[in-house]
Amino acid sequence: MQPRAVIFDIGNVLYEWNLRFLYERLIADDRALDAFLCDVVTMQWHVQHDAGRPFAETSAELIARYPRHAALIGALGPRFNETIRGVVPGMDALVAALDAAGVPLFAITNFSAEFFAPFRATEPAMFDRFRDIVVSGDVGLMKPDPAIYALALKRFGLAAGEAFFVDDNPANVEAARAMGMAAHHFTDAGALEAALAGLGLGLAVGAGARSMTARYPP
Repeated sequence: MQPRAVIFDIGNVLYEWNLRFLYERLIADDRALDAFLCDVVTMQWHVQHDAGRPFAETSAELIARYPRHAALIGALGPRFNETIRGVVPGMDALVAALDAAGVPLFAITNFSAEFFAPFRATEPAMFDRFRDIVVSGDVGLMKPDPAIYALALKRFGLAAGEAFFVDDNPANVEAARAMGMAAHHFTDAGALEAALAGLGLGLAVGAGARSMTARYPP
């Protein structure tokens, strides 16, 4: 079966994301910054938000353990958008070109529901091109759990073989392949463009938006 739709991850595929982007603004000393991100506001702690836990609960628990860092911990909630640096180079043009060609676009993201809503509102030029986005914090499932892929395919109205999945996490890519999707381990926009061209989605390698043709109607 030929893929006819593209399903994107968001963090570090469409947008550059790192907890460090916020905290390097708040902690001037590099060693103190490294220690804070290693011991206090860690990825292991943050992933609870992607799983659906509210920041009010997780931050209260963490502040109880590290009261001297209360202000820094509490900053993540209102300043979460500062963990996102901007669009990954080349991806805005690539997404726009696919959309212009009528290729159906979707996303599956491990993302806190309470953080995603305000972020999405700041980026209509990107996200208005997507027909649907499954957010882990909304559905209580996270990649690479096969259940989130099954839910997304059903919601998107796609058979697995009709989807081309793009993610920067190899475990998520392998899980998508196990579900029967074609999948690409994202490293940069150029490599993804070449992979899309190889699928015949109307994109000639190196030509970007100029070469898109409407092979797949909406």
